[in-house]
Amino acid sequence: MHRHHPSISFAALAALASLAAASARAAPVPGPDRPLTDPRSVTSPTLPGAGPVAIGDLFDSHAARGAIWTRDGKWVVFSANISGRFNLWKVPAAGGAPVRLTTSDEVQTGLASSPDGRRIVFQSDRGGDEKYNLYSVSIDGGPVRRLTDNPVASDQGALISPDGRRIAYAHKLKTEPAPNLWVLDLTTGKARALTHEATANHRWAPVAWSADGARLIANRVDANNTEGAVWRITVATGQARALTPVRAGLRVSAADLSPDGRWLSLTSNERGGQDQAALYDIAGHAWRWLAPSPWSEAGGDFSPDGRTVAYEVNADGRAAIHLFDRVSGKSRPLSFPEGVDSPADHAFSPHGDRLLVAHQSATAPTDWWSVPRNGRTSLQLTHMASAGLQAAKLPTSSIVHYASADGTVISAILITPANLARDGHAPAVVVPHGGPTGQTLDSFSRLAVALASRGYVVIEPNPRGSTGYGQAFQDANIKDLGGGDLIDEVHAAKFLAATGYVDPARIGITGGSYGGFMTLMAIGKTPEVWAAAVEQYGIINWFAMLEHEDPLLQQYERGLIGDPVKDRAIYDATSPMTYIHAARAPLLVLQGENDIRVPIDQAQAVVATLKADGKTVDAHYYAREGHGFMKIENQIDAMERTVAWFDRYLKGEGR
Repeated sequence: MHRHHPSISFAALAALASLAAASARAAPVPGPDRPLTDPRSVTSPTLPGAGPVAIGDLFDSHAARGAIWTRDGKWVVFSANISGRFNLWKVPAAGGAPVRLTTSDEVQTGLASSPDGRRIVFQSDRGGDEKYNLYSVSIDGGPVRRLTDNPVASDQGALISPDGRRIAYAHKLKTEPAPNLWVLDLTTGKARALTHEATANHRWAPVAWSADGARLIANRVDANNTEGAVWRITVATGQARALTPVRAGLRVSAADLSPDGRWLSLTSNERGGQDQAALYDIAGHAWRWLAPSPWSEAGGDFSPDGRTVAYEVNADGRAAIHLFDRVSGKSRPLSFPEGVDSPADHAFSPHGDRLLVAHQSATAPTDWWSVPRNGRTSLQLTHMASAGLQAAKLPTSSIVHYASADGTVISAILITPANLARDGHAPAVVVPHGGPTGQTLDSFSRLAVALASRGYVVIEPNPRGSTGYGQAFQDANIKDLGGGDLIDEVHAAKFLAATGYVDPARIGITGGSYGGFMTLMAIGKTPEVWAAAVEQYGIINWFAMLEHEDPLLQQYERGLIGDPVKDRAIYDATSPMTYIHAARAPLLVLQGENDIRVPIDQAQAVVATLKADGKTVDAHYYAREGHGFMKIENQIDAMERTVAWFDRYLKGEGR
């Protein structure tokens, strides 16, 4: 039977008054205009036959990651966990059955095709340690060739030169704070550095080769992605020149170089702080904004003839691809159902007549599609959903907006179970996202489907600090982590209770990475709100983590919190360890043993502290896993443990 917790009338919100005074702004944090959602307008659909989705079916529905066209146009190569591991597969560009290219226990991503289409270059680490090396494999399969081999370095983002003889990539030693650009000569096997970054907090990433292979376009951005510029490097000498303005607060990043070398396709916050897609005339130093909107945009690829640019518009968590015609100046969206559409790297086919696009939604996992440039019939290349996953019977999503304590409007993805009675008895789970500079999109979430199909109302907020709502909104939690953004999460719980479906005494919280940090902050600073919690690889102590994490991540952390000596009080105020003794909610901790972002000792400190306090806590550690669980058996295990934990402590089952 359900054990009813003492009623919570959200006295926790009153207790947060001091938090709000310290962290909330004098006025609401600005963002795009969004009308507030009446909680009572939320409805639970009537859906005969709806019920719990088997966790096995969720993971029999495979996950797909990056994809590319081969440069001869014959194949599409993609990374997917069809075998239980993210290995490489190919499918004919005209459609057909997928064929496996590689077999490995490790995750393989970061794809690039040789000019003749005969070889694929990719990257892979070891057990989630994020020390990537580059490899290549024939399009016909067979032995894998290792291209770089440094156990204390990471090589990522391979970009093959037009003649196929060199690879540009980002190279970072374990002890270095940021990657530099390197070039590997495939004939001699020798590699050399192109850049020698002098600052501790800027990183380089290759974007495009010039048509003659003499120059390289690259992005140089700071660790927190708050400012950056596009540079051109002469490959023979390493001479670098900034092509776009360099100034504090200006963020510019290129996605592609036009075939004639005259224009950059890029993303910039030059217009009012919101990321927008633009073209940049290199010689004339002039901007051409594609289709300005209040929403976040991202520049994309040029078609091979240079006439069309594909770019992405993220409108409040739903992303669509648009095509901009440089001659007419007009833009049109590709036609897909609501959800999240993402272009592949080098999205246009070699002939320019089609685009390679990933589509997913709340009821459909990611699949790759070949989409004609003229807007006619699209071809679905992959079929990742299992036979047991019936989209028509899955919980659907909606985007809701609510006001936080200071009036700031917060967007969230809401997944409402079918067949609920509006009687205030349903359990619910709040799911904070990672980052904090990230955003929850209206995409396929196995966690949300598993919980909502079992009767949990699930809400995934995008609190202050999230991307997608402008620079002011993104910066609003700097030096205030777990302050104003935690209040935003608490008001998500308040919104759930106001729908009339949810029992405020049966609300849980779960998240990974920064979402794990937020889970720990929530149960420590606002213990009255939460009845159960599951945290995955979350930060418990920022100061301790700073001493042990990767140097690049140290720079990111400093940008969020400040100097660890000068701002020591802020580190203490933003660390869950300061508040964890007040936690009441039973807590489950899930952690990868090889995590370089949130080392395992963070999880162990949480468990040891709560056990010493006599609190309810359990933990499971996954071998050869890093920051997030990639092996399918570990993904299934983590999901089963999470659902069982909430069933026990929110529903009272299995006690």
